[in-house]
Amino acid sequence: MPTRILPAVGDADAVRSITTLLSQLPDAEPVASVVDSTQLVDTLARLAAESVDELPEVVVVHERIGPVPALELIREVALRFPAVGVILVTSDPGPGLFQAAMDYGARGLVALPLSYEELASRVQAVAQWSVGVRRHLGSGGDVFTGVGGTVVTVGGAKGGVGATLTAVQLALAAQASGRSTVLVDMDLQAGDIASYLDVQFRRSVADLAAINDISPRVLADAVFRHDTGLALLLAPGEGERGEEVTDRAARQIVSALRSRYEVVVIDCGAQLGGAGAAAVEMADAALLVTTPDVVAVRGAKRAVRMWDRLQIRKAEETTVVVNRHTRGTEIQPALIQKITGTPVAGTTVPANFKELQGAVDAGRVHELDAKSTVKQALWALAGELRLVKAPEADHRKGGGRFRGDRGSVSFRRRKDGGG
Repeated sequence: MPTRILPAVGDADAVRSITTLLSQLPDAEPVASVVDSTQLVDTLARLAAESVDELPEVVVVHERIGPVPALELIREVALRFPAVGVILVTSDPGPGLFQAAMDYGARGLVALPLSYEELASRVQAVAQWSVGVRRHLGSGGDVFTGVGGTVVTVGGAKGGVGATLTAVQLALAAQASGRSTVLVDMDLQAGDIASYLDVQFRRSVADLAAINDISPRVLADAVFRHDTGLALLLAPGEGERGEEVTDRAARQIVSALRSRYEVVVIDCGAQLGGAGAAAVEMADAALLVTTPDVVAVRGAKRAVRMWDRLQIRKAEETTVVVNRHTRGTEIQPALIQKITGTPVAGTTVPANFKELQGAVDAGRVHELDAKSTVKQALWALAGELRLVKAPEADHRKGGGRFRGDRGSVSFRRRKDGGG
């Protein structure tokens, strides 16, 4: 059986060189190359959705692939597609990089300029390893084989606009529909999810920051299991520990969570640091919550422009959610869409804090009355985002309908909504 090899190379000259050499290898079947990290992950996800057997045995990653750095990309591929062997092609094949590549999940390293003998030897060894892993998977080994969960980030245009409540209710809706869901508090200095859900905890996201290999057991030790069944990965109780969670650590943590849960909802707060920026960049859908007032909408516009300038996320890939909406206000969703240059979610959340005050003050927002118009709207938003199993199921008893056909929210990485 031929070995399928997928090159991930951004430079056109390097593509020709690598593809030509790969085509000369015995029993090799190079497939069409991909030019960046997003296209690689999308391609592997699409193939894995059909079957593990559709995945290439070997992926060859060039050191100058982007926008995600090569080692971070290798980590994501290794976590999400464990049956695929990754080879790093580099001009610096020293022992330091070799060890780092192995730590990130690569199965081999090949030096530039490429040597036929070295490439052939590495490809053969990695292909044999991949075949062995797939044989193990076929015998029922406990290894994740799915395409990875759907990641949704929730940020605030400014403080106090309702981003945390939105994140909590989206996660609760996904969990209630039968999807394994984790809620992550990436508002590292001022996270309030623990207070909203009245939980006492010891471990936090900061405890995962220094771990290079986040195994399922390590992840399980850091996650708090809520009474609702929702998994929680909380912000550290000591705000200064938030500095431990770098953008690199955040990428690793999000990748590990995505490989273990169907839905990952991340509260990024209103102040976006390196870790939050990494989560937004990796997300399938990025929400920015605003209220229909001048200050908040200006804040949303500033955030969208900053994300675009820093190449974190394009405006058309960000979705604004309007909270505390009333029909009588001068600023309506259509105007917000025009000002921010982003799509606006079809579901708006009504202004009705009286419904929320008791549950928020008691730290029991998971017990919010099913008749609450705010809860109904937020669970409908979960349907619009396709975070629930049955988009059109009638949930009158649970507080609203899941509306999955609104179509206003697009998923950047998996256009079918993922999960």
